[in-house]
Amino acid sequence: MSTDSDRFFVLTGGPGSGKTTLIEALRDSGHVSSVEAGRGIIQQHMAISGPVLPWNDPALFAETMLSWEMRSHAIARDEDGIVFFDRGVPDIAGYLKLSGLPVPAHVGKAAEIFRYNRKVFVLPPWPEIFTQDAERRQDLDEARRTFEAVSHAYEACGYELVAVPPASVEERRRFVLAEVGAST
Repeated sequence: MSTDSDRFFVLTGGPGSGKTTLIEALRDSGHVSSVEAGRGIIQQHMAISGPVLPWNDPALFAETMLSWEMRSHAIARDEDGIVFFDRGVPDIAGYLKLSGLPVPAHVGKAAEIFRYNRKVFVLPPWPEIFTQDAERRQDLDEARRTFEAVSHAYEACGYELVAVPPASVEERRRFVLAEVGAST
């Protein structure tokens, strides 16, 4: 893999589809990964009663996620080998559209500059594993709409979507590693 973008793989989809669990399994097998911006920001701001929460200010939340994703991308450049991202910059455009907000030009510019491997893994909604929690307040319908919004955002940025089938975490881990050409 000759450039950073060649070795940077995104996993995206709606909330509650098993992305973070899969990322953790990939990390446990020795691969570098990022932390999901949205959940991290929500946890931090809930702990301090901060303003950056999607249910309080979706635009501010999006800007903060954008900064987080750009920083995650920059940090990953210093890592060797394959890096898996729990969402990426194009997710911000999907989130904004889902929220009925305009996508500012700088978000599009960021998606042009901060590139990932052309192959993006999407995890479709999976009702059998979907749950809500303190940070995930969306219902299954919103999870489906989020999946569609982020999928469209990645396609609009020229990425090829690879659907990760519903299966055990280990089967999903092996599927992703086979798709990226890494040993399982």
